[in-house]
Amino acid sequence: MNLRLGTRGSALATAQAGQFADAVVAAGAQQGVEVSVELVTVTTKGDVDKGSLVGLSQTGVFVTALREALLADECDFVVHSLKDMPTAPFDGLETVAIPEREDPRDVLCTEGETLEELPHGARVGTGSPRRAAQLLALRPDLEVVPIRGNVDTRLGKVGEELDGVVLAAAGLNRLGRGAEATESLSVDRMVPAPGQGALAVEIRSDAAPALRDLLGSLDHADTRAAVTAERSALATLEAGCAAPVAAYGTVARGRLTLHTRVIGADGRLALNERNIGVPSEAASLGRSSGYSLLGRGAERLMRST
Repeated sequence: MNLRLGTRGSALATAQAGQFADAVVAAGAQQGVEVSVELVTVTTKGDVDKGSLVGLSQTGVFVTALREALLADECDFVVHSLKDMPTAPFDGLETVAIPEREDPRDVLCTEGETLEELPHGARVGTGSPRRAAQLLALRPDLEVVPIRGNVDTRLGKVGEELDGVVLAAAGLNRLGRGAEATESLSVDRMVPAPGQGALAVEIRSDAAPALRDLLGSLDHADTRAAVTAERSALATLEAGCAAPVAAYGTVARGRLTLHTRVIGADGRLALNERNIGVPSEAASLGRSSGYSLLGRGAERLMRST
């Protein structure tokens, strides 16, 4: 079986695609099938547009070109960072696998200081309104600076233009650079983005059964349940990446726990919702969380961004 995997061309995207390709080859070997995977690089709008993504309709900015390449039969499957994916279904495609999640936490990268140790008025960079709002909730004195760019670009600003940057632990780990994080921020202090740390593997709806079975064998049920709840809450709130909405689900002993948070842009006000259910009702749990937050004024907080 000779397969083509569509991916963005960034170092992080190709690293995570390459790691998943290795997992596909290994899964094939376990099933007695010889598999090869070729990476097909696709340029997306998010790779070309160097301005701020906040306020663009950022939803789908990193995934649309990959999906179009898949529908055009330029590749057999694609791998996305799940947090970049729109919550609405996409005609002709389906998510066949969500592999086991990487570390979902955010991390602070500085020249050695923890968040508490940074000096008054320190400049901390992030391109995420969710991270910015939660940073200000923890340290109202910080100057949060909007930044874009790959991991190298962002880390290169530390000690030059900035006192620190906040990145996803999963990205650093996939690049083999996890040791460059100064401090891991707990999921209670800095609730992750819905789907953070998880990948999504898409195929065409008419994909061959052999391909569907091979990729589907790499699905991780607990991760799928957790991120389904997170993304269901996000969809109910009708919030995109420009809104400071966070959600994190976990599965333990047959129970799914979901923590959803909506934060005002300045970090001074936040609404939290915690729900517990069963993994098979993940989407319903997420919707309940979202509706509860809307009933408590979440829309007003999101409009304050």
